[in-house]
Amino acid sequence: MASRVVITGLGVISPNATGTKAFEAAIREGRSGIRFVEELNRLNFKCQVGGIPRLDTVQVQDFLRTSGLQVIDSTGVLYGCIAAAEAWADAGLMPSVPDPAAPRDESSGCIFGTGSSGIDVTRKTIQYVDNREPGRIDAYTAIQSLNSCVSTYIGKVLRLGNQVSTNSSACNTGTEALLDGYTRIRMGKAERMLVGSCESYSPYAWGPFDSLFALTRSGNATPQQASRPLSAYADGFVPSSGAGALVIETLESARQRGALIYAELLGGHINAGGQRGNGTMTIGNVAGMVRCIEQALKSCGIKPGDIDLISGHLSSTIGDTNEMQAWQQALGLSRRAFPFVNAMKSMIGHCLSASGSIESVAAVLQLHQGFVHPSLNVRKVHPDIAKIVSRDKIPRQTLEADLNVVAKISLGFGDVNACVLFKKWQNKE
Repeated sequence: MASRVVITGLGVISPNATGTKAFEAAIREGRSGIRFVEELNRLNFKCQVGGIPRLDTVQVQDFLRTSGLQVIDSTGVLYGCIAAAEAWADAGLMPSVPDPAAPRDESSGCIFGTGSSGIDVTRKTIQYVDNREPGRIDAYTAIQSLNSCVSTYIGKVLRLGNQVSTNSSACNTGTEALLDGYTRIRMGKAERMLVGSCESYSPYAWGPFDSLFALTRSGNATPQQASRPLSAYADGFVPSSGAGALVIETLESARQRGALIYAELLGGHINAGGQRGNGTMTIGNVAGMVRCIEQALKSCGIKPGDIDLISGHLSSTIGDTNEMQAWQQALGLSRRAFPFVNAMKSMIGHCLSASGSIESVAAVLQLHQGFVHPSLNVRKVHPDIAKIVSRDKIPRQTLEADLNVVAKISLGFGDVNACVLFKKWQNKE
């Protein structure tokens, strides 16, 4: 019989907070992490707002010193490593004194995704090569230009001996990593996995989205009001960066260690819309989303009415309406019977490949602590969405709520989808 999988550690680097405790306080408060970015203005971006984590220099230097990593030039790799270390420590797995000679842990692994974490480092490589000075490219730059750098660095710091790999599936990446790690544990190939994803801040990564007209162009003067998921006034997403990390492990392992269990990871489903029907590279196929949600519920033994909260992908684009239509078709519930719905991107923008993991951390915190965070800037619900879910199910202020099941969905460019289900942990189980 396959083991049940539980969540025992959380870590996060977000535009509105650094660290899980500060992040919980920020999302309870409804605090925005979106601000005007002068560099984007200087580079003539149409969208000049974004979400960039604020890291303390001393914190970064302390992490580099204790981790033995010395130099990290990629912001995405740095975010990912710090979030992973926090989650590992939160799970009670980090030794109080680092021991470089400690043997590797063959029962523990890591799947940590990214979209373009090496792009800010690759910029240096391009400059040196264009100047005919390839010999100036140092080893750190060479390694950190690889997408797999983040997982291998995490593997080094946490001495992981099981699977250590990086996945990449656009905005679907973080949720996909979570489900890939879950599958490995359920198959009996690992006892625990550190899962998550990260995204760098780089105008070179954000530029193509600005060119695609995917980013908002109306929020430069009012950054904290620029991201408007579910709203009639949504006109594009706000680009952001950061990282989220979760420790998942077998129930037996968690009990044996006496670990705090945040929630049970019931499972989920990953699929693609095939860019058929109304699906394109940038807009998801509703039928594919519906199938993903239905299969997630079926595999977890969850009925539509069991879901208390939907943590949506909801990026402040025309895709919000498609997403909510998919939920309505998959659940078949009336407006009044619909679960609560909230949109983390209203506070922090769209962290791209990091979004699924950061939002999963938020989902688990809400489930564990019993609250529903607000969605900002929903002054008027989009009329097509208002037909699906009643206004009182889209909270504008934090609600205290006894949640039992939370559904999290991620949707990525390329018409790819992932839906995961979390369940409240009862200590008597």
